[in-house]
Amino acid sequence: MWYTDGMKRLHKKLDFPFRRVLAVLLAAAMTFALTGCSVRELHIGQVEVNTGAGTAWITPARGVDRFDIPAADFSAGADGSVTYTGTAYRALQGIDVSTFQQDIDWQAVADSGIAFAVIRAGYRGYGKGGIVEDDRFRQNVAGACAAGLRVGLYFFSQAVTPEEAAEEAQWLVDAARDYKIDMPLVFDWENIDQSTVAAGDTVRTAEMTGEDVTACAAAFCETVTAAGYDAAVYGNRWQGYYDYDFAQLKDYAFWVSAPGTADDFYYAHDFWQYSYDGTVPGISGSVDRDLWFVPITT
Repeated sequence: MWYTDGMKRLHKKLDFPFRRVLAVLLAAAMTFALTGCSVRELHIGQVEVNTGAGTAWITPARGVDRFDIPAADFSAGADGSVTYTGTAYRALQGIDVSTFQQDIDWQAVADSGIAFAVIRAGYRGYGKGGIVEDDRFRQNVAGACAAGLRVGLYFFSQAVTPEEAAEEAQWLVDAARDYKIDMPLVFDWENIDQSTVAAGDTVRTAEMTGEDVTACAAAFCETVTAAGYDAAVYGNRWQGYYDYDFAQLKDYAFWVSAPGTADDFYYAHDFWQYSYDGTVPGISGSVDRDLWFVPITT
């Protein structure tokens, strides 16, 4: 059995690790009661962040830039879209898609104001680990390019070693060569919740640690850049704060999945996935919505 739904639904599972969050909150409450100190006095040198499961205090990674757009610079529309209203960036509206969206009218998508699309090219199965091409990869890339959209590609990874991640990257590079790809090739590694898979199926990535996943991400991005393409890493808030070591990935773009009406991810990033259930003309049903922050230089 193959995992075929890419970025679409697992984040809800990932964003609710209640036991870990509860333990942090209980420890903070006990310390507060014993010392009589204020919460902020107990967390000198730390910052409070939204992990997707609530708020938590983290120690910022050294040498990693902070995201510099305030919440006041975002505006939510009645249709669920979010726009950037500041002046430091040009924020392009985009979508990310896979076979999940079925047939797409790409010209209607472009006419609606969508400027870019990140398209799933393939994925590695979570069981046996084979690489599979997305059923609508070639159809989607051809349609998006013909409609004049900027195009990037992502690979849904279930790599368990850097060597497998490099293999995935090379597969994606080879797939990209037939098209005009002018955005990054993206490493999308996600946890699989064992409770969501069929009885008897095993999850080959179950024992992976944040250190392991960071090593895989680095190997993927190194292979992509060696082939002359830009590389990026995709992850949700929890992965960004607790799994990925950005000191090792600082040379690559980061694409954060952080649904909401304002971008609140602490570390610097280039792409923001702000909705899992957006609507766009030309697509039946829901689609992920994204913003791409392009700095304005004078």
